[in-house]
Amino acid sequence: MGKYTLGLDFGTLSVRALLLDVETGEEICCAESEYAHGVMERELPDGTPLGFEWALQHPQDYMESMVQSVHTVLRESAVSPQQVLGIGVDFTSCTMLPVLDDGTPLCCLKEYESRAHAYVKLWKHHAAQYCADRLNELAEKTKQPFLKRYGGKISCEWMVPKAMQIAQEDPGIYAAAGRLIEAGDWVVWQLCGKESRSACQAGYKALWNDREGFPSEEFFTALHPLLSDLTRKKLGARHDPIGTKAGGLSAGMAARLGLCEATPVATAIIDAHASVASCGIADSGKMLMIMGTSTCHMMLSEQEVMVPGICGVVRGGILPGFYGYEAGQSCVGDHFSWFLKNCLPEHCVRQAQQQGIGLHELMRRRLAGKKPGQTGLLALDWWNGVRSPLMNFDLSGVMMGMTLATQPEDMYMALLEATAYGTRSIIDAFEKGGVPVRELYAAGGIAAKDPLMMQIYADVTGCTIRLSGSSQSGARGAAILALGAAGPAAAGYSSLLDAVSALGRLSGVQYIPKPENTAVYEQLYALYSRMQSLLGEEHSYLMKTLRALRTQ
Repeated sequence: MGKYTLGLDFGTLSVRALLLDVETGEEICCAESEYAHGVMERELPDGTPLGFEWALQHPQDYMESMVQSVHTVLRESAVSPQQVLGIGVDFTSCTMLPVLDDGTPLCCLKEYESRAHAYVKLWKHHAAQYCADRLNELAEKTKQPFLKRYGGKISCEWMVPKAMQIAQEDPGIYAAAGRLIEAGDWVVWQLCGKESRSACQAGYKALWNDREGFPSEEFFTALHPLLSDLTRKKLGARHDPIGTKAGGLSAGMAARLGLCEATPVATAIIDAHASVASCGIADSGKMLMIMGTSTCHMMLSEQEVMVPGICGVVRGGILPGFYGYEAGQSCVGDHFSWFLKNCLPEHCVRQAQQQGIGLHELMRRRLAGKKPGQTGLLALDWWNGVRSPLMNFDLSGVMMGMTLATQPEDMYMALLEATAYGTRSIIDAFEKGGVPVRELYAAGGIAAKDPLMMQIYADVTGCTIRLSGSSQSGARGAAILALGAAGPAAAGYSSLLDAVSALGRLSGVQYIPKPENTAVYEQLYALYSRMQSLLGEEHSYLMKTLRALRTQ
């Protein structure tokens, strides 16, 4: 009888459930279920309008989509519940929600269903930027030691700025919340029937450290008086490392999912971080790009180094025995979707329809034979603000060099190149900070589907890029990490790192830099770096003023 684990990958728009054969490494079955409410950016379900830069979700969607996808994989695979050794969960982060002490989301209570702050704040909720600004100002002024672990700045996407926004804008919701919890931890809580917190999510997104804990109560009180109980009550006292057991599946959830009661459930991990295990990366010097709507850049190292401009470094945050580093770009696939939705002329749309192809493929065909620099354009990849290395979500996109001869495909290529320059900037930050990048890997939908983009990345970075062997790297990684919860006896591996090495997969596809292209991109990247410095640092007030005027 075969042995399997179940990986649950909660993304921005859907959840994917994947059954993994832990003896052969074969992905037996995968099913995806979309969230009914999607991302709420303009209004709540009852029509209550939202403000600028909001991104909310409904937690009921997570449960309903999870149940549907798990039922599908069990039915289609014919795997029995007794064969499932463990369950792993990964989730976008920081995606957080206020709940009662028993885990009930506030937005599920009648009295709070019209209060925006009662809902889940998705990772790309950027309305808390002013809170992040205040946090960074206070941390610098009081010389908080935690700041260096996060590259010198805390993002508005993270837990504390989002918690501060609730306290500032709806104190009643803050007071009603027994807990403020990452959605990944909340899902594990629902599965096991008891609260569980992940050291990964707390370490990267909530300023927690396994040696120092959270920043002081005095610091949070100075940030906002209501935050005095943030670490004492709302963020949890215990944070479990990756690869450990959070608990067993409760009787109620076992019946709902069609699995066995007490099936081990692993501590939650951030979705991008799970992809490291999926690719079999278990040593230092290898950067993995997880490429989708945004891109996360992950690395392992035996050493803890404070690298300016990164998102964080956490001991055991990705795999046990390593310091895990995170950096990222907040807008990659979103760039291209925005452009195709809003900027293509009608004749391009008709051309794609006549040829029976999608708009992305149309752009690639129209770019056939186009050489680096030939568009005459240079863009900054800041359409959704900047994560690494500037950590500033008041910044916005730029495209320079357009003329009356500029074609849609030229603009599309400039956006592709801009995201590659952004990754190159992150690699440079790691190198300068003392964490060398020797090899480059890629996972995610874009990496698998867009050879033009991947070749541009290889040419811009000057690195050979190797691709993940799974189209569902997050779910596969979560399924591998579930073996840590199942334990060595059940899993058949002496350690979690052995399981990662045995079950991680690469596709064999490689993108090798073309020297003639790399030479041109060196010149273009130098211009990009200068633009980044001018508009992102020296004269950042230009973009901030525009944003302030729009908000007003």
